[in-house]
Amino acid sequence: MLTDDRRLRALNRRWRGYDKPTNVLSFPTAGARRQFVPAAGQPRLLGDVVVGFGVAAAEAATEGKRLPDHLAHLVVHGVLHLLGFDHARAGQARRMESLERRILAGLGVADPYRTGARDDRA
Repeated sequence: MLTDDRRLRALNRRWRGYDKPTNVLSFPTAGARRQFVPAAGQPRLLGDVVVGFGVAAAEAATEGKRLPDHLAHLVVHGVLHLLGFDHARAGQARRMESLERRILAGLGVADPYRTGARDDRA
């Protein structure tokens, strides 16, 4: 879901206790974490990813990133959370960022963690 900052703020306050908008939230379906083994021929619902457009747009502008690339990064980040990945500890963060880089590269999106990088593609 792509929504406005007001909605993201309300969700963040209700589910995480933070009274501010954020860029992305993930809401896993019960039992989905680390158990992603779909039945043969059947899709498996992992959960929901909610992206805050205002925060995402501001971050993209501040960081000199193309908005579509930043939105793609946030969706990938959110889906990895649904799959059970986290970044609370340094080792977890390195693993998750490495996966994000590889997935985004496959989508033609520049490394979002490269410092000082500005992607000037039109």
